Amino acid sequence: MALITLKGNSIRTYGDLPAVGTQSPDFVLVGKDLLEVALGSLAGVTLVLNIFPSLDTPVCAMSVRRFNAEAAARDGVKVLCISADLPFAHARFCETEGIENVLSLSNFRSPDFGRDYGVEITTGPLRGLLSRAVLIIDPEGKVVYTEQVPEIVEEPDYEAAQKALP
Repeated sequence: MALITLKGNSIRTYGDLPAVGTQSPDFVLVGKDLLEVALGSLAGVTLVLNIFPSLDTPVCAMSVRRFNAEAAARDGVKVLCISADLPFAHARFCETEGIENVLSLSNFRSPDFGRDYGVEITTGPLRGLLSRAVLIIDPEGKVVYTEQVPEIVEEPDYEAAQKALP
């Protein structure tokens, strides 16, 4: 389990992020159109998993905007913005913000996603939501980069993630 903080207060996650070099765990998440998206359906491209607690917080919203502008502009790269927010909230946010370059996904039907990826928060006021993390998965499904952001109210290291992309 990872020990992270929320405004300086310690909280924990269930397990740890998948190790670099391992096969990424399978998942089925729900898009803003209520259709299911499986990891296997995204094979053949590099995936950036931008995982966060909720679109309704400034830092989470900023990460979606930033990845929409940066990583999604690369050929052969698909950015998945993943939270426990309902698909309706993802749709509203993307429409309001003009977000068109990322795939916005909810784990509301897939509680195993947070456990399988080591990002389910298990203690504190955000218990049950997902921690802030970035993973990059290569076209063959192997994890090539991970970042568990140690303080939830801080943004991920965008530059390090960009450098890990092909």
